[in-house]
Amino acid sequence: MSMADRDGVIWLDGEMVPWRDAKTHVLTHTLHYGLGCFEGVRAYHTENGPAIFRLKEHTDRLFRSAHILNMKMPFTKEELNEAQCAAVRENNLDEAYLRPMVFLGSEGMGLRADNLKVHAMVAAWSWPSYMSPEAKELGIKVRTSSYTRHHVNITMCKAKANGNYINSMLALNEAISGGAEEALLLDNEGYVAEGSGENIFIVRDGVLHTPELTSCLEGITRATILDFARDMGLEVRERRITRD
Repeated sequence: MSMADRDGVIWLDGEMVPWRDAKTHVLTHTLHYGLGCFEGVRAYHTENGPAIFRLKEHTDRLFRSAHILNMKMPFTKEELNEAQCAAVRENNLDEAYLRPMVFLGSEGMGLRADNLKVHAMVAAWSWPSYMSPEAKELGIKVRTSSYTRHHVNITMCKAKANGNYINSMLALNEAISGGAEEALLLDNEGYVAEGSGENIFIVRDGVLHTPELTSCLEGITRATILDFARDMGLEVRERRITRD
């Protein structure tokens, strides 16, 4: 099924619009230059209805990303939180993937990116887990990528920016073409950074290791795992990790 041809509604600039009518112009600035930011959020089934995982933290990061990219948010955090809840509710979803995104309009073109309207949208739909149940049980093949992860002298690594994910797509497609299911990206000095779309953890001798936050994204799930580990009494080390 095409992402554009579905029933339901999408929250766009403060209004719920029919899914098929949620459109923008082909000269939208973000489409050409990649300057935008987004979140990937999950809502899970519970006995009391769907629950959005770490909604506040995801929205906080979206606003931080927009600030880093010098995009003035046209809505408050509370409005974006309610928009995400409404997207799940209005589409009658018991579990969902949510995609809030902030992007620049079509008022102009060029690298200055000035005098452009900032738009916001939230879509929610059913999207299975990133990995299959078999992969979760048996594990997956991971290939060290020939592509280097972004680092702080190239781009703003703390922003979950649209354009940054070209790097992830190239690395993942390279891994898949080589018979693996996921890519492991190293930083510019050869240390482990992260996967194409997830943070990396290693458990060794009862200690949980994860790369320090330099080139990798400050993941919401990463922070949750670290909290759980500390609550369980596990030692946690955020450090540089070599691929061997």
